[in-house]
Amino acid sequence: MAAPASNFLRAIINEDKRSGKYGGAVVTRFPPEPNGYLHYGHAKSIILNFGLAAEYGGRCNLRFDDTNPTKEDVEFETSIADSVRWLGFDWGSHRYHASDYYDQLYLFAEWFIEHDLAYVESSTPAEMRALRGTLTEAGRPSVYRSRGVAENLDLFRRMRAGEFPDGAHVLRLKIDLASPNINMRDPAIYRIRHASHHRTGDKWCIYPLYDYTHCISDALEGITHSICTLEFQDHRPLYDWVLARLADGGQLPRPLPQQHEFARLNLTHVLLSKRKLIQLVAQGHVDGWDDPRMPTLVGARRRGFTPEGFKLFAERIGVSKSDAWIDISVLEDCMREDLNARAPRRMAVLDPLRLVIDNYPEGRAEECLAPNHPQKPDFGKRALPFARELWIERDDYQENPPSGYFRLAPGAEVRLRFAYVVRCIGAEKDAAGNVVAVHCTYDPATRSGTPGADARKVKGNIHWLAAGHAVPAEVRLYDRLFAVPFPGARNPAGTPVEDAEAAGVVAHAVVVAGDDVDDDAAEPIERNWLSDLNPGSKSVITAYVEPALAGAGAGEQFQFERHGYFVADREDSAPGVPVFNRTVTLRDSRAQK
Repeated sequence: MAAPASNFLRAIINEDKRSGKYGGAVVTRFPPEPNGYLHYGHAKSIILNFGLAAEYGGRCNLRFDDTNPTKEDVEFETSIADSVRWLGFDWGSHRYHASDYYDQLYLFAEWFIEHDLAYVESSTPAEMRALRGTLTEAGRPSVYRSRGVAENLDLFRRMRAGEFPDGAHVLRLKIDLASPNINMRDPAIYRIRHASHHRTGDKWCIYPLYDYTHCISDALEGITHSICTLEFQDHRPLYDWVLARLADGGQLPRPLPQQHEFARLNLTHVLLSKRKLIQLVAQGHVDGWDDPRMPTLVGARRRGFTPEGFKLFAERIGVSKSDAWIDISVLEDCMREDLNARAPRRMAVLDPLRLVIDNYPEGRAEECLAPNHPQKPDFGKRALPFARELWIERDDYQENPPSGYFRLAPGAEVRLRFAYVVRCIGAEKDAAGNVVAVHCTYDPATRSGTPGADARKVKGNIHWLAAGHAVPAEVRLYDRLFAVPFPGARNPAGTPVEDAEAAGVVAHAVVVAGDDVDDDAAEPIERNWLSDLNPGSKSVITAYVEPALAGAGAGEQFQFERHGYFVADREDSAPGVPVFNRTVTLRDSRAQK
């Protein structure tokens, strides 16, 4: 196997190991918020964090950043853990929660107050925004910034005791209101929220905010390399400030964790905004979070995407510090490459047309042998029933074929794959002129695998199923959820959209006390992104499949010859009543020649 491609993170780790910065240790973490389902972008982060730890003989912790009790649920934790395992990774005994550290986080907050490095802010959210400043103007202190240590400590303890309603106060660090980095302008680190937590119950009515919690959690767990996406680059000074103050005060040991940022995954034809994914589900544009068209990992698994395909994709696109757009076809090609090697071949007729072999004896049936994989003899062979009446694809017959058409037409000969050469002698039509059956004769000396198989050379080769043995199956043909590369005409170059402010779009999102981060609040939108949904992203047909597929187990994957890669649906497929989802087509028909 080829060595992993070099990237800046490997270079950093190599240097840290050379210098002995962490005693040779490499400890990373994957820290999802348990308030939703993981998506394709998380797959890149999971593979990177767990992969680097494994590569250097270290470990990767799974830590749930559960600091918002109103949006988190055990259901999401279970799904997240299942998705990480599905991708092939395990955390062993190193599964943690930010809530594990609530007591310590609170004590550290009191320590900041006692050292005049934090204060209780009693301004309203609107007043705080007004005082926060802008990208070009410094922030201004509120009247509460000059409160004494004793008063702040008393108020903070009363906040914990539940004396105040939500929003009455927040605890802010006292850093630098004139900093050009807005994240350093006295950020809030605790807010009042009278809500039960799914792990701690009603023990707390104040909850720490992400920036404060995350860095301390890293330090308490002994994380060496805290790897996150590029949007947290402006938060790194705050990460370092909190840990440095605690270490200087003897509260944390050195060396401290180091944060490193990489570019998040930007895919065409895909939206990874949690808010927009919620909207797709809530408004019924998709069939739930595990809809195979959704860019969630539960959706990807149901569609038939593979962990190996995601790992190949992650290695192929690499790791960078510069934002770039990846065409969705790269991910699809990685899935094709993986499935081509692993998926057994089967025959299915998606648009059936009856074919009658007039000179084949009525009532007779025989078996034709077909390889389960043309490049893997160890996969063995399977038997296909052959009879007088067959199903073929409707587009495998044309009455007036164009030049270069080598399938069935009046007088034309083709080979029925793994069987015989047949010659078309005519077709039946209904009252409306539609072809309802094709008639052929066969040459019994041309059976595949016999000496006579090469006696007749024909250019056409089509697949088929014996009509009396074929199994009807529901087949769901999935395509890209969005018809355009950038739904809502998002501009990947970042050029401001005209009249963005009038359209309700802000050019810069500032997170203030009590706000939750909206992962696309600053994303310019030119029109309603829902208008870019692909109306042909899902079609459901009744097809015929070979008898071996009747008992396909949920999650089993196959290549349907000429059609693409398919998977037996994890939820709806059952023995004798198969349901198949198309994972990807055999090739990208959109690729420019």
